[in-house]
Amino acid sequence: MSNFVEILKQVGEFGLFQKRLLVALCFPCMFGAFDVIGQVFASMSFRHHCNTDWILDRGPNLTYERQRNLTLPVNKDGTFESCKMFTPVDLDLETIEAYGINSTIECTDGWDYDAPEGASSILSEFDLVCDKSGLIETSQSIYMAGFMVGALTFGTISDRFGRRFAILLSLSLLLLFGVGSSFSPNIYFYMVLKFFCGGSGGVIIMNTSVMGAEWTDSSKSAFCTTVILCFVPLGLMVLPGIAFFIRNWRILQLVLYSPLLLIVVILYWFLPESARWLVSQGRKEDAQKVLQRAARVNGRETPEDLVANCVDGTNTTIINDLIHSNTRFSTSLLYYGLSLNVGSFGLDIYLTQFIFGVVEIPALLSSLFLTQHIGRRISQAGFLFLGGAACLVTLAIPKDFPEMVTVIAVLGKYCAAGSFCTAYVYTAELYPTVLRQSGLGLSSMCARVGGILAPLIRLLEVYHYTVPMLTYGIVPVTAGLLCLLLPETRNVELQDQMELK
Repeated sequence: MSNFVEILKQVGEFGLFQKRLLVALCFPCMFGAFDVIGQVFASMSFRHHCNTDWILDRGPNLTYERQRNLTLPVNKDGTFESCKMFTPVDLDLETIEAYGINSTIECTDGWDYDAPEGASSILSEFDLVCDKSGLIETSQSIYMAGFMVGALTFGTISDRFGRRFAILLSLSLLLLFGVGSSFSPNIYFYMVLKFFCGGSGGVIIMNTSVMGAEWTDSSKSAFCTTVILCFVPLGLMVLPGIAFFIRNWRILQLVLYSPLLLIVVILYWFLPESARWLVSQGRKEDAQKVLQRAARVNGRETPEDLVANCVDGTNTTIINDLIHSNTRFSTSLLYYGLSLNVGSFGLDIYLTQFIFGVVEIPALLSSLFLTQHIGRRISQAGFLFLGGAACLVTLAIPKDFPEMVTVIAVLGKYCAAGSFCTAYVYTAELYPTVLRQSGLGLSSMCARVGGILAPLIRLLEVYHYTVPMLTYGIVPVTAGLLCLLLPETRNVELQDQMELK
């Protein structure tokens, strides 16, 4: 058993100090949810068709409906084409009305969007339709690429400079780049800023969950991680309400990210460093001060030489985590494959996103119950297997039943959220303190590969509409079976030393 476990018992394993810290670590996670899923509302799709105002030179009094009938071809389902128009001709209006126009071309003068009054998105403002429609998925993948780089970078930063520094830095950068994205002049500048948003905002959960776990004993680490993660679905539930009333994507970005300024200021004065990390770095005097502060808040008395004999590891760790990395990859692919595909299930996007947020609360609570009673390994495998199976089942439901498709997709999201929660608990327990954040960063990097591929896989529907959901289903099912080969860590104390394995 680690010496730090004995120290924590003297200070208080889950007293008032830890409870206050837990509350402080929860709220930043809401902004992580805003950052990831806010892209769904920033890229809202509107019905659109070619701008055909050229014909108004011939007939300035044409009604809007008559203008579309004369200048836009109709596709097979009886609606106007979105990306084609009749070729402009140098004829008078009477001739056009009498004989029509037979040839078509792609849009030449931009598009008109059937958007509600005051509504806008990056799709309508930057014309991300027709031949540019893939740029939305590209921007989401670039965000995930930033998430991947940030996971590895902040893992190293946290292990080198401390948990407190990593949390404050990630929140400050998210504030800077999140607010900055609202002033993007074009889609390419927006993509660059979202890359840095992913690199900072995407790692908030990783940073806060490690801090929470290191200040508690093994019996409470899963509880703390779950409580922190519960603020992600809370953010997902609040987000659709904010987006419903703020339809302008630029204003929405400002409203979502500006409160971070207050959060950063409060945490700068309140947030302590991880005493477990300080001990692992040999900074025992600093650890003594932080632990005495915690003891005072918890109403405990501690000796002056509390950490004098605490051992910090210097050996070498060799951890074979290929299976666990595949687990994180598959979890991320399933989670973001469903989350970023929320607009295609047939129901209102605001309602569906709210339901997706609500369903994560019981998913996280069930994850806590299962990991505490049947273990991490079986829980992880079960969530992955059932989540993948739900994706496969949606393919068997006719498109005429969007409600049923949404119900099954919600079950898949339930399992994906439960798998994510279990993965965060599991990963923190697999690595020692000196490598915990780097290890979590490495596995999160693998998860981000899944996040990068998730929106790109949706582009494969041009070959067949079943390909994306088949992929989202088969990969997690396979990973769930492989997960059974992982070791169990339930009721095993966190390692501080590195052990040769």
